[in-house]
Amino acid sequence: MLVLAGIAVIAFGFLLRFNPLLVVAASAAVTGLAAGLDPLAILAAFGKAFNNTRYITVIWVILPLIGLLERYGLQARARALIERFGQATAGRLLMVYLLFRQLSAAVGLTTIAGPAVTVRPLLAPMTEALAERQTGGLDEAERERIRALAAATDNVGLFFGEDIFLAIGSILLMKGLLEQYGIRLEPFQLSLWAIPSAIAAFLIHGARLWWLDRRLARKRAA
Repeated sequence: MLVLAGIAVIAFGFLLRFNPLLVVAASAAVTGLAAGLDPLAILAAFGKAFNNTRYITVIWVILPLIGLLERYGLQARARALIERFGQATAGRLLMVYLLFRQLSAAVGLTTIAGPAVTVRPLLAPMTEALAERQTGGLDEAERERIRALAAATDNVGLFFGEDIFLAIGSILLMKGLLEQYGIRLEPFQLSLWAIPSAIAAFLIHGARLWWLDRRLARKRAA
């Protein structure tokens, strides 16, 4: 019955509003000791559990790193870098990123960019810097629209690019759903027909980005 002491630790820890991670770790340690495991065996069990579920916990390793980079000037350096390109505009930058996001997702590289990794620390401040240069200054509402458009560009590129990759979950989901209704298609066929959708998405969203440059140019002229 002593091995059930870990449950009591969890109950009291949550009742007293202690840090949940510490409560769970303490509960596991108490359970291990009560079961007769030595401290090294308990530590090894912690390490094995972390290694087996690293696809969930790795984000908690990346986020502090991004926070430290931002604190020490990552966004400022990104703005300063993009301002050196004389012909660059907010719309052109987002078009290049849209193409990159679609092509990388099409070959299965869906996690090399994203809102937390790329958009917030790099893409959004670079786009804002170019928009400010195009207009001479942005009000808060316009700044928020630029940030939202940067995030939307990432989402559009990923969403319509990943279906071109054969082994993506959405392709397998569609294949399984169609088979339930007697329609048998190979993943390659579904992937092939995702290409026109990706091209259409690029053209439609690219037109929105082109219109962004036109609107910013008119604002500066006014």
